[in-house]
Amino acid sequence: MRFHWRVFLACAWLLLLLALIDRLLRPRCARETEVKTPEHTRSFNQSSAADWGVVVKRRSEMISTVCKDRGDSHVSTSELVLDRILVSDQHGILFCETPEASDAYWKKLLIAVGGSFSSAEDVPEHLVHDHQRNGLPRLSSLAPEEITHRLKTYFKFIVVRDPFERLITTFEDKFLFNKPSEPWYKHTISPAIIHKYRTDFPFLADAGLVFDEFVRYLGDAEGRSLLDWQFGEHIIHWATYVELCAPCDISYDVIGHHETLERDAAHILRKAAIEHLVSYPAIPPGVSCYNKTKVERYFSGISKRDIRRLYERYQGDFHLFGYPTPDFLLN
Repeated sequence: MRFHWRVFLACAWLLLLLALIDRLLRPRCARETEVKTPEHTRSFNQSSAADWGVVVKRRSEMISTVCKDRGDSHVSTSELVLDRILVSDQHGILFCETPEASDAYWKKLLIAVGGSFSSAEDVPEHLVHDHQRNGLPRLSSLAPEEITHRLKTYFKFIVVRDPFERLITTFEDKFLFNKPSEPWYKHTISPAIIHKYRTDFPFLADAGLVFDEFVRYLGDAEGRSLLDWQFGEHIIHWATYVELCAPCDISYDVIGHHETLERDAAHILRKAAIEHLVSYPAIPPGVSCYNKTKVERYFSGISKRDIRRLYERYQGDFHLFGYPTPDFLLN
């Protein structure tokens, strides 16, 4: 009997310990999200659909204000921008794809509402990026008058995330855990960056690109131009949102944030009038929230000079979309 009680107490203690650990971890994510996003987690949980519309409106107002203040930093609808905007003529939607901000799933949703698939999960991976067959042509493929008409009349949206965390995700996805289907990041882009920015033993490209070299490349305003030209369209994965989507030139109806993706997704589907056709899946706790600990860990070995240069490049994204300056990294 005494043995049974010991087992019972040990199990109870273990469960209590696990619950305590879970409790400690979850609030940390919530607090960090609250610090880094313009809308607090409390707003996300309690606001009605109308209230969230006010949040989204404030984002657009912030962009208008910052764009006016920027003045000569205005970015026009270049070919790069038109290439990034996907068109759903059937539902009158324009989506500016922003890599590393759930853009692939949004493309699946828009393909699904075209009618060929019953849900986003049924859309084959190979079709997602085949814009000649998936029913989502690029805006650049249309005539100038057709482009102008759609920009004026269609529902337009983008989804963004904290600029520095986005770069970390890009580094992991393209260089650290490189997919066999994308060999050019490992065999072409990575060696080129290493050759230019590795200070010790640059010929050891087999060692793989490290994050501080990636940061030096991104923050080198003068030196990276030739590399960017060599890398071609692959630079979209680390180009700024200003360069990709021209938010000062195009008036987007909704600017979604990765950090509040579940609420923003529902709002986007409702405003696009397709909520009866598709739904965004539930997001597990912590998946979309800002991870300050991870950001600090990645930038811990990088010089302040390189971090400041990187911030200078992405400063427009921080300001336009309401992300606070990462003073904990800069100072």
